[in-house]
Amino acid sequence: MARLVIRNCSVLVVPAEGECRVDEYQDIVIEDGVIDEVMPAGALAPAVDIEELDATGLIAVPGLVNSHTHSPMVMMRGAAEDVSIDDWFNRKIWPMEMNLTAERVKVGARLACAEMLLAGVTTFVDHYFHADQIAAAALETGIRADLAPTFFSSTGTDGREAAYEAARQVRALGESAARNGLPRITASLGPHATYTVSEEDLVRTAEVAQAEGFRIHLHAAETADQTQASMDRLGATPIQVLDRTNVLEAGALIAHGCGITDADLPILAKHAARTTVAACPKVYLKLAMGTTTPVKQLWSAGISVGVGTDGAAVHNTLDVWESLRLLALTQKQREQDAEWMTISDTLRLATRGGAAAAGMPDELGAIEPGRRADIALVDLSGPHCRPLHDPRAALVYSVRASDVVTVVVDGNIVVKDRKLATADLDEILTDASDLAHTLVDLSRGGAVQHYAP
Repeated sequence: MARLVIRNCSVLVVPAEGECRVDEYQDIVIEDGVIDEVMPAGALAPAVDIEELDATGLIAVPGLVNSHTHSPMVMMRGAAEDVSIDDWFNRKIWPMEMNLTAERVKVGARLACAEMLLAGVTTFVDHYFHADQIAAAALETGIRADLAPTFFSSTGTDGREAAYEAARQVRALGESAARNGLPRITASLGPHATYTVSEEDLVRTAEVAQAEGFRIHLHAAETADQTQASMDRLGATPIQVLDRTNVLEAGALIAHGCGITDADLPILAKHAARTTVAACPKVYLKLAMGTTTPVKQLWSAGISVGVGTDGAAVHNTLDVWESLRLLALTQKQREQDAEWMTISDTLRLATRGGAAAAGMPDELGAIEPGRRADIALVDLSGPHCRPLHDPRAALVYSVRASDVVTVVVDGNIVVKDRKLATADLDEILTDASDLAHTLVDLSRGGAVQHYAP
């Protein structure tokens, strides 16, 4: 039995409802990857069979969840700037993705996993190609991941079925590597979006999901323009399309949802137990998308919301601290209410909401006995956090990714003293630098898809 004790830390307590709080001078006892007890510091006597981690002066927070991303797109970071959303897809990213290979995806995924772990992200929910390579990178670096192999209807039945098979293989890989009964790598089905995947293929995806116990992770109602285009083309909003194709019945993580309408809310409410939405606010600002995820309305319908970064080709970082800060700010602006999206609401969304988006609402998202030991230890002593009137406010509005000192995933120390403990970061950076130019080369011509929602 592996035992780890995190000694003498403050602990961010995130209840299901109400105010978050910080409990000082606590020990966190972990056994076989699970939090066994949180107790006053010093109450547990030292023992030879216990690994101890001194966290004096640090605050323990539930490991952050990147609720929607395309991790290998770190290789395109900074290569598609100051363009419209149409040109971002059609002139930049989808032509670049003609250059994807398994090797290039794995190199990018390793870099992404390193970046996230060093910033206290312990789980990411991914939607991309060559998902087996992303799984290999996640297993190597020690991060937790749910991976959805992407497909478009333009690739035909063979492409669709290959994506399903890729999800099955990722699931099997995760199960074979599992310890203590809970795989660290899981899989979802990944149709790209309601405007790139036919209703026939969505129906088939829902059938496979229900028959084989998968969730579905896809883009839907990303913008108000997309919702209007769906009404014009199909006579239904993207959410209505997901309803009539049984995607919502199967269980779905919806990326973005900025174009969700008031009429969609009763539909979503019917499926609230199986539906989550991921908000990536920096992307909406950068691409001038006009609005943001309607968190207040979704919560009123009982829908859990998590925060993500989308891909670094548009977000530029995989920094969830940055995302949660922007989410709080843009939600206040959206509702024109400075009292809305409180610090506690924001922290709960980033932790418990992220756990729901990852499909593990009861296993992740809080430092509580019985939950998996995914924990980030954060240093709030920097000048940008001082004076420290309220550590909760510092976590939302002041903390930087570089303030993360140590990270534990599934009871394993994966970052220690701000250094990656599971892989050679210099090697990861060298490999990415050597290959990055091959991904952003536009000389090949063509595109994996055309953006015309």
